[in-house]
Order: sequence, then C-alpha cells, then structure tokens
Amino acid sequence: MPLKRRPFSVFTLSFLDVMCCGFGAVVLMFMILKHESIVQKQVQQVDLSAEVSALQAQVAQVQNEIRAAQDNSASIDQRIATLISESANARALLAQTRTSSQTGQAPVITSRDIEALKMALKKLDSEKQLVLSQLNEQSRQVRQFMGQGNREYLTGIRTGGKRVLILLDNSASMLDESIVNVLRKKNMDTATQQRSEKWRQALDTVDWITARLLPGTEYQLYTFNANARPVVPGSDGRWLAVDNATLFNQAVQSLKATVPEGGSNLTRAMQVVAQLNPHPDNVFLITDGLPTMGLRAPSGRKVSGERRNELFSEAIQQLPQPAPPINVVLLPMEGDPMAAWAYWSVAMYTRGAFLTPAYDWP
Repeated sequence: MPLKRRPFSVFTLSFLDVMCCGFGAVVLMFMILKHESIVQKQVQQVDLSAEVSALQAQVAQVQNEIRAAQDNSASIDQRIATLISESANARALLAQTRTSSQTGQAPVITSRDIEALKMALKKLDSEKQLVLSQLNEQSRQVRQFMGQGNREYLTGIRTGGKRVLILLDNSASMLDESIVNVLRKKNMDTATQQRSEKWRQALDTVDWITARLLPGTEYQLYTFNANARPVVPGSDGRWLAVDNATLFNQAVQSLKATVPEGGSNLTRAMQVVAQLNPHPDNVFLITDGLPTMGLRAPSGRKVSGERRNELFSEAIQQLPQPAPPINVVLLPMEGDPMAAWAYWSVAMYTRGAFLTPAYDWP
C-alpha cells in the first residue's frame, strides 16, 4: 500500500526557528552597539570635564600668584618712596634748625624736638635698610637668566655651595644629537657650528646655572674635549669670585665664541675636580655621552662601546674622596645607550642630581 504524502506548508517548525533566531540576533546586535556608544559618550564627557576643571584651577592659581607678586612689588616700591621722602624732609628740617641756631635766630623748635627728630630720622633709616634688604633678598643673583616665555623649571638640582665647578663638554659631538649631522657640521663654517641647537642649549644651561650662584660664592668654569682648560685664561687651579661681576659675565659670554671640536676626555675633566684646592663642594657636568679618550692615546680611529665604559670608569676613579655632588645635565647622543645609566649612577653615588632636559630647556 503506498504511503500518503504529508501536506506541504511554509510555516513549519524549522522555518519558524530560523526566523526567531535571526530576529533575536538582530535585536541583540542592536542592543550591544547602542549600549557601547552610550558608554563611550559618557566616558569622554567625564574625562574632558575633569581635564578642563584641572586646567582652570591651575590658570586661576597662576593668576593669583602673579597678582600677589605684583602687589608685593608695588607695596615695597611705595614704602621705599615714602621713606625716602620722609627722610629728606627730616634732614631738611634738621639742617634748617641748625642754621637758625648758628645765626643767632630764635629756634623754631626746642632742643627736645631736635633730639626727637634725630631719633625719628634714625628709625627711618633703619626701616629703609630693612625694606631694601627684603627687596634684595628677592633678587640676589649676580647674573640674570630667563627662559623662553619667562618660565621657571623644577629640576631638583641644588645650585648652592661655597665653591662651584662647572664642566662643559665642547667635543665635536656637542654639535648635534645625530652622528650623521655631527659629521656634516664638522665641515661647516664656524658661525653655523656656533648656531647648532644642541650647542646653544648647552650654553644656555651654563647661563641658567651661573644665574643662580649667590654673592660670596667662588666658582670655576672649565671646558673639556681632548684636554680640560679654564674659560678665564690664567685661572687654572684657582677659584674666582662671583662678586667680581664683570669678570663673571665675561667668562660666561666668552663661551659663546667657542666651537665644539675633537674627542671627549672625561678623565681630564675629573682631574680638575681633584686638583682644585680646596675641592669644590658642588660640580655641574654638562655632556652628551660616554668619553672617547682617556689617559692613554687611542689605538685606532674607532672606540667600541665596551672601551667607552672602561674610559668612563677610569675617569670616575680620578674623583677625590669623599667625592663632591656631581650634578649631570645629559644632552643625549644617538648610539650611546649606556650613557644615561652611567651618569645617573655617578649622580646618585655622589648625592647629586641627574637631568636629561627637553629640547627647549632651559
């Protein structure tokens, strides 16, 4: 007996299952995408609001500090002007009284008044000196240096000390941070070499340091490449006084006429630290990498990384004991990855500071 064929229907159970699953997948995908966009918008709004609030608070704080400094400066200037005026009036009145007494005219005021005027004049002079000392305390630097945009930077470098030594690397590598550009600039004219950004940054760093040396400080400024030499001719081995402002400014300005050249002999620079008597109590080393020369003449034209580490160790052994704080300002050179670690170690060992500045510092 033949089997009876089932009637055909488009709405079978399998077809309905497929339709429901497809519709459910579309609804699920729509909910996921919609939820993700809402979350992203909310997160972005919160982050931007917090950033704007922080920036507004910083701007308000800086504006308040500027107003306070301006008010303080105006107040001091006004007090000085008032004291000068009162002092001049008191002196004029005292001179008039003495003249009247000598010519036999009747005194305008009594002797008790004269003594009172003398005491008031003395008090005014004392207050004037106090105000002037407060004003001078705010600007005690012998030299002035202001960075771009009148900015000041927190570096952690202690610029104090009774005897400060500044060692500036003026080897050829200070012309640029790229080896290729160093080779190019070595063959350029002197004016172009002196305008090199890296070399200008090194000179500005010396400017920044010297502008923070206080009156009464003794200093010495050396440059070093194959050899170390003082910037002030004839001052080898002895300290100079910051109070001699003319010589101090001339020493810093004369650096701008120099040109980086030759190799870098850190050993000769460290020998200067040991040879100065008495030893410095604060040292600033401005360089760009590990040395390429030492006490012995190099055996070839190329110096390996291992050999440069050996030359660095040789140089550090020249430091007196106990070693003064060595503050290192490193202007990095490509192809010298161990320089930062080596100079950081020396700075930490001597309780100095280590700084790798941004391109626009100071």
